[in-house]
Amino acid sequence: MRDHQAEFSIAAMSRALEVSASGYYRWRQRPRSERTRENERLLKEIIAIHGASRATYGSPKIHRRLRQQGERVNHKRVARLMRENAIRAKRVKKFRVVTTDSRHNLPVAENVLAREFTVARPNQVWTSDITYVRTTEGWLYLAVFLDLYSRLVVGWAVSERLTTEFVERAFGQAQQRRRQAVSPLVHSDRGSQYASHSFRAKLAAWNCTQSMSRRGNCWDNAVTESFFGILKTELGDRFETRQQAGDQIFDYIEVFYNRQRMHSASDYFAPAEYEARYHEAHLKQAA
Repeated sequence: MRDHQAEFSIAAMSRALEVSASGYYRWRQRPRSERTRENERLLKEIIAIHGASRATYGSPKIHRRLRQQGERVNHKRVARLMRENAIRAKRVKKFRVVTTDSRHNLPVAENVLAREFTVARPNQVWTSDITYVRTTEGWLYLAVFLDLYSRLVVGWAVSERLTTEFVERAFGQAQQRRRQAVSPLVHSDRGSQYASHSFRAKLAAWNCTQSMSRRGNCWDNAVTESFFGILKTELGDRFETRQQAGDQIFDYIEVFYNRQRMHSASDYFAPAEYEARYHEAHLKQAA
């Protein structure tokens, strides 16, 4: 009745529901229980975290963030409050376009990574792949290099065409971001961009070991595939222009994903924060 009193009179609702108006008013005057007040306070925290996540967090991540903020709350309670208030992670329909051209005569590297997706430190392994987003002007392709330790996007680039050059731009950005003498294992699929003489020369110049997935086996590069699934779910994959898509990708990767978005593989810290904690711990050890 309280939720609909702006639309109907209390007297009319009392008759329709066969309850007394005086009973309703007595109920309204009762002090709210401590549990009710706590649920209302907790709901405000949930809404704030959900909004800060750009509506991408479900109850597990929101529960984990609440715990990080010092809240002692059961995950079932968080899930129930979200369900009752229609708060959920957004989902979009996914599409797939083949971006790997492995029909070439270029050299193919051994699968050195061999699905060892857990590593001990940053810059030990970078994984890379190419995906697409749709625009009304046509496809826009995205190449990324991920640090396997933190899941940080260390380098990325976009292009209207599937060229070796834009993969090299993404790799160059990764080199500039790290600004140190590191020689990671670099894993990708067997695409011609990664098998090209030009790209392999850049890897050799940085003393990187190259690794490639087995033919037709996307699970060999599951971490990067998973990142693309997250990006398309949370960002979407339909834009008016390529410029708009590029701007939104920049905002998602550099502002949100790398620096704010919790990642289960990084102990529910954002990738940049997880790396910072690693370096802080090692500086303390060295002191």
